Amino acid sequence: MIDQDNEQLGVMPPRKAIERAQEVGLDLVEVSPNADPPVCKIMDYGKFQYEKSKKAKEAKKKQSIVRLKEIKFRSDTAEHDYQFKKRHVEDFLSRGWKVRATVIFWGREMLHTDLGRKMLQRLAEDIADVGEVEQPPRMETRTMFIILTPKSS
Repeated sequence: MIDQDNEQLGVMPPRKAIERAQEVGLDLVEVSPNADPPVCKIMDYGKFQYEKSKKAKEAKKKQSIVRLKEIKFRSDTAEHDYQFKKRHVEDFLSRGWKVRATVIFWGREMLHTDLGRKMLQRLAEDIADVGEVEQPPRMETRTMFIILTPKSS
């Protein structure tokens, strides 16, 4: 049993602990139910819940959300389509988002994964002024991808 001033009162029967909490006008809250014997504390439970929610909101404000956008290519993507998608990658990076550029291979295209690797390396070179490579081109099953991040200031 712990009182509102964080002083340990020792082990006592539940009825006596409840009476002690009512004398002070506060709540008896079970803090550690799995301990032997269970630990209880005298506190204002409503105030405790309010402070807990305020801490959670404050922590949520301070966290940074990382957005990951994905742009998909094919090994035979035409030049105009490549330029169009490259502009999207540059836009995402300028907004501070990470980009995962993916090349998908179908059927016999798996024989020419070097074309996909060249395309991803070209993309990394083309966006070098706004972004940098976080993870180099990597192959997973039928897809090859690269992860780009905004350039550090």
